Amino acid sequence: MNTSRKQQGFTLIELIVVIVILGILAATALPKFIDLTSDANAAALAGVAGGLSSANAINVGGCLVTANVLMANKCTPLTVTATKKCADIGTLLTPTLSLVVDPGGAGRTKGTYYLVANNALAQDSSQSCQLVLATSTSAVTAAVSFTGTATGG
Repeated sequence: MNTSRKQQGFTLIELIVVIVILGILAATALPKFIDLTSDANAAALAGVAGGLSSANAINVGGCLVTANVLMANKCTPLTVTATKKCADIGTLLTPTLSLVVDPGGAGRTKGTYYLVANNALAQDSSQSCQLVLATSTSAVTAAVSFTGTATGG
């Protein structure tokens, strides 16, 4: 007797091959559908804002250690002058970062860091300046901690 069965369905190997091919296609196509640019811009801005805040804290600490006497790399004029501005905080970084007041909207240049306000700070004051990173379509913002010292310049 000759009994033959008709094959119905796929073998396990065929199913695994199809799943692997679909996985490869999904891995190559997925980045085209997910845009992580805004997250990357926010992370970059948070890094710069953190660096500026840390540089200011180190400078203020250096001034306190030296009894507010200006010394190279310990107490810069930014901290001991009577008028301080948020935009001046970029000078504490090496290399320095030039910050200008945010012109807003069409006046922004893509990839440029701006400040929302360039407020003068009184001595013994602390405030949070808003740092802005201009993007192609909008802008992202982050706070920068800025602290003054108790001396006059």
